[in-house]
Amino acid sequence: MSTRRTESEIQGYQASPELSNNLQQVLLDLIELGLQGKQAHWNVVGTNFRDLHLQLDELVDFAREGADTVAERMRALDAVPDGRSDTVAGGTSLPEFPAYERSTDEVVDLIATRVYAAVDTMRRVHDDVDAEDPTTPDILHQLIDGLEKLAWLIKSENRKI
Repeated sequence: MSTRRTESEIQGYQASPELSNNLQQVLLDLIELGLQGKQAHWNVVGTNFRDLHLQLDELVDFAREGADTVAERMRALDAVPDGRSDTVAGGTSLPEFPAYERSTDEVVDLIATRVYAAVDTMRRVHDDVDAEDPTTPDILHQLIDGLEKLAWLIKSENRKI
């Protein structure tokens, strides 16, 4: 008697539509955060320009790597990530980033607001994600931890004591 299963009998866990939608929202916000961080990076001017310019690159790299991690997790759960520009623009919870040059002080506030918006999305979906798939929240925890640290470092540029 063989206990070997056929390929058609082997299937991993599949995300529900709700889990897929929650991870898709996180993905959209991370993609948008990376895009907005680059927009700010290219157009920031003023005092402490270089420091903020480099911090924005760190944020962009973190957001891009995070988006890739979330999209790959979605694929592992047989969900289909959608990172097309029209989908991102129409679905992100981040506020639109203003055009043109921006002062370092303004960029600090603009970017910190957007980082916290992305974190708010992760916190909002966390419990539902955890209820369905206890593995995926580990990814959210790492993203929240990293983004909150980056927000703290960036917003400290404007802090007065």
